[in-house]
Amino acid sequence: MAGEARSEKSRAGRPSKEQAAATSLRIIETAAGLFAAQGFAATSMEQVASACNAGKDTIYRRYASKLELFAAVVEHTRTRVLERLEGDIDAVADKGDSLSRVKHVARWFLTVNLDPDLLAFRRIALSEGTVFGQGAQNQPTDDPIMARLIYVVSAAQQDGVLRGGDATFLAWHLLHCIVFGPSNDAMLGHSTYETVEAQDAYFEKAWDLFLHGVMSR
Repeated sequence: MAGEARSEKSRAGRPSKEQAAATSLRIIETAAGLFAAQGFAATSMEQVASACNAGKDTIYRRYASKLELFAAVVEHTRTRVLERLEGDIDAVADKGDSLSRVKHVARWFLTVNLDPDLLAFRRIALSEGTVFGQGAQNQPTDDPIMARLIYVVSAAQQDGVLRGGDATFLAWHLLHCIVFGPSNDAMLGHSTYETVEAQDAYFEKAWDLFLHGVMSR
């Protein structure tokens, strides 16, 4: 009986899977906010522990180092972004033609790449390049977010509304046309494309150039 009581007490003291998952999520979301606000170097594991009301040992049991914690934050963000993209694609799956879906997804990419938190993480990756280079081999080689853009581009090619050829190359070309200019502008701290109206105005011009080029006809 005493052994059973000790066993029950031991089980009662352990967090459930749901509680453990909730703790991990709280740690990651707290760390994400601190990394975005302060940068990588200025954020310590002790700060994360204090801010999320968790013991430092609790954090280190899950993430052996600050670099590992940041990698978990980035992966969590990537998953959330992919879920948003899938939801947006599903919302327009039965609306309009395949070219309209490409345009919709391209506009979504512009919005996401100007998201303040994502910009902060990109700045961290650039400023801490030598640190993150040590873990580069652990980064995924396939990007499911980019794969969705390639998919809708390929579907538009099959429908004959976009020229044929390498769908991956065409998708990257679309990103260059739509995203990289405003994204780099924002990375430099400018607010040129901060408003939805400014993004819309830029996007329509860039989309037209992507479709029709600059040659006079």
